[in-house]
Amino acid sequence: MTTPTMTTRIHNKGLLLFASMMIVLDQLTKIWVKGFDLLGWKHNGMTLYESISVWGDAIRITYVENAGMAFGISFGAGKIFLSLFSVAASITLAWYLARLDIKHFGARLALALIFAGATGNLIDRVFYGVFYNESPLFYGKVVDFLDVDMPDFMLFGREYTRFWVFNVADSCVSVGMVLMLLFNKYLPIFHEKIETHSEEVHTGESHPNESSNNGAQQTLAGSSRTE
Repeated sequence: MTTPTMTTRIHNKGLLLFASMMIVLDQLTKIWVKGFDLLGWKHNGMTLYESISVWGDAIRITYVENAGMAFGISFGAGKIFLSLFSVAASITLAWYLARLDIKHFGARLALALIFAGATGNLIDRVFYGVFYNESPLFYGKVVDFLDVDMPDFMLFGREYTRFWVFNVADSCVSVGMVLMLLFNKYLPIFHEKIETHSEEVHTGESHPNESSNNGAQQTLAGSSRTE
């Protein structure tokens, strides 16, 4: 792992600031949907499963909650492990993003978006239960509200007419994962493996040439002694 240069550190801090802004946006939108009553400030928000049309039936704001992963994927009794894993993942990504010397903007942006998304939903899981007096620490539910239409299709005998309801944090993770797939070769762990493999291939190809050159030199030396 290379030590980041001053320029890279500035870029990394900029991306951490961008990630922080996305986390704030995620939380503001969720609090607007769910509502709050804090220090005399009160916003009633939406009722659970209430839906507001934004653009006809194509885009709606629909308030739902889930105790699992992104897009309402359930995690069952392992909720505490999911929450703890989210904490560890967010801390690791923050450290990774702040310290690594990643020169490619797309690779850095991928990590920043994944960090923002993981942290945004982490706040829901860890703190929302306590903040809203609904459940113990680490057992909060994630607020989802972006409801988008899509072409109907059948999968395993079940018909799907709309996309899974999601939030800003889910969007960050999804876009970040796509960027990660596109630019993973620029991340140090992948880049180092590629360089190591290239060096091994290059070294392996040079051995036969070296052997033939040594053999030719020995033959010429023997011929000169005979003469």
